[in-house]
Amino acid sequence: MSEAQDQDTQTQDAQSFSFQAEVVQILDLMIHSLYSNKEIFLRELISNASDAIDRLRLEKLTNNELPEADGPLQIIVSFDADAGTISISDNGIGMSRAEVIDNLGTIAKSGTKEFLKALTGDQRKDANLIGEFGVGFYSAFIVSDRVTVLTRRVGLPADEAVRWESDAKGEYTIMPAERPAAGTTVQLHLRDDEEDLLNQSRLRAIIAKYSDHISVPILMPAEPAQTSEGDENEASEEETPGELYTTVNRASALWTRSQSEITPQDYNEFYRHISNDYTDPLAYVHRKIEGRYEYTLLLFIPAHAPYDLWLTQSRHGIRLHVRRVFIMEDDGQLMPRYLRFVRGVLDSGDLPLNVSRELLQSSQLVASIQSQAVKTVLRLLRDTAENEPDKYATFWKEFGALLKEGVVEDYSNREQIAKLLRFRSTSSPGTDAGVSLTEYAERMKDGQDKIYYLLAPTPDLAASSPHLEMFAKKGIEVLLLGDEIDSWLVGSLLDFDGKRLQSVAQGDSDLSALADTEEQEAQAKASSDFAALASKLKNALDGKAHDVRVSSRLTTSPACIVASGPELPFNLPGMPGRSGGSGLPLQPVLEINPTHPLVARLNANPDDPRLADWANVLFNQAVLTLGARIDDPGAFVSQLNDLLVALAGSQSVSQPEVEPESDL
Repeated sequence: MSEAQDQDTQTQDAQSFSFQAEVVQILDLMIHSLYSNKEIFLRELISNASDAIDRLRLEKLTNNELPEADGPLQIIVSFDADAGTISISDNGIGMSRAEVIDNLGTIAKSGTKEFLKALTGDQRKDANLIGEFGVGFYSAFIVSDRVTVLTRRVGLPADEAVRWESDAKGEYTIMPAERPAAGTTVQLHLRDDEEDLLNQSRLRAIIAKYSDHISVPILMPAEPAQTSEGDENEASEEETPGELYTTVNRASALWTRSQSEITPQDYNEFYRHISNDYTDPLAYVHRKIEGRYEYTLLLFIPAHAPYDLWLTQSRHGIRLHVRRVFIMEDDGQLMPRYLRFVRGVLDSGDLPLNVSRELLQSSQLVASIQSQAVKTVLRLLRDTAENEPDKYATFWKEFGALLKEGVVEDYSNREQIAKLLRFRSTSSPGTDAGVSLTEYAERMKDGQDKIYYLLAPTPDLAASSPHLEMFAKKGIEVLLLGDEIDSWLVGSLLDFDGKRLQSVAQGDSDLSALADTEEQEAQAKASSDFAALASKLKNALDGKAHDVRVSSRLTTSPACIVASGPELPFNLPGMPGRSGGSGLPLQPVLEINPTHPLVARLNANPDDPRLADWANVLFNQAVLTLGARIDDPGAFVSQLNDLLVALAGSQSVSQPEVEPESDL
């Protein structure tokens, strides 16, 4: 069949499809909004080609029947000035027809929606978000008005290749094609105003800027000065017979190079490549471990949390390599879940290339690697906290809740993690969580032997809680805990540096060691004088309050609710959604303030017929200040209104006479 006849047959077999609605939004953004940083298209397409080669390497490890690649694995970037096209070609895994539709016609909805939410309106920042949210392929339309993809999956015959084409106007076409070698070629038909990209030096400069760290060789057609006889050993042929190519990137794994040869910019660009992040990392560490096992760690702490950090099936950030060959992304074997924000590479020379997830789970080597990797990350965080506190404050704002998970999950490193925790406290300025447990312990009052904290739905509610009144009067610092994970944290972290953690809303306040003789005598007298009232209030609150007692922790509020004793993490007071949904402790104790005028009035009138109403009002007020929920808000409001009317004397207010209207 002639070439013209073959083209006619393909055209007849072409099928048109409509893009997914979210893809249309992305394409519109690429075309109309991101032109200010247009060169990122090459970064994204080269990154995709590199990923395709990594997937081929990985699949060959588990499928011995796959044919060998045609020549060395590589990426070729070329251009045709006369045709106005740029091509990016790889001999990686390639795609089947179904994969083309899945990968180029749709986007994972969660990623797309989050991408669109994250847009800032700043063209440069928005352009950098492309890779993070998995929409890099569509950046091709920033500079082109038509894109053609020719691809053939490894293992399929040459005549089962697929041609995909679109002008980004809502549809794309797919037709059968032939491709002699497996892999993918993306051809960009540039817009008329993008001719400056049809230049060897310009393309090489973009590759050097964004993709020099890619471990796969990136080739370009050699310029005339490079095709001398002395360069023949470095040139390679790909598809076009006789055409010479030269490698334009370093094509070496960055983590294998000497640290003295790597600049901070090199590390930053590599981090962006493996993480698809658009900002530089907050910190990084590069270590080569030698001894019984040998491996290399290159780990990064991001400057901001990725959009999928809290998704249950979010990808982990550590890539396992064996002798520089990519094997798999971590699913929890290399880095514990509470450190899932860490990005980087772990390269071992001691694991087999065909390592399985089952082998990872049972491998003593992997256990040793994980232990060392965790210690390395915690040491990096410790050094950052000590030497760059502002930078650590940024880290804590983004990832602090995850380190709190580590206290619960990682017993062996609990002490080190505890030193990294930061809290808001009654002594910290503003609303930032900047107080460490070490700092708290250093400024404890003489005679204080506990670290005090208060749990509440939010730190702001904790800061205004009546439970703090006596502690504030005595100048005792209290940690204000408002994250949901905090209830589990204090259930696991029982002490720090020999000092027990104690809730100010559980059990007796026990400040006797800090009280003088006069205060102790006054408290003992109040307990005796108000004992009868406490007993009557308890009877009135039967079924609601486990007990009623005289408080030593209140100075201005009439009452508060505390837990009778230690609670399980999921029953801690002040945490809505727990303990049956009310936010109350399992055994709530109402404490009354003997110095408050309302409580003193009730004590002076023990036979008040409305004592039960007052008991319920005091209890429900305390429920509200705890941050919990009242069982029957309507009944509470009705009781409160009745008592207010009674206090006002119950007299009716005379109404002014109104003269009748005249009939005039």
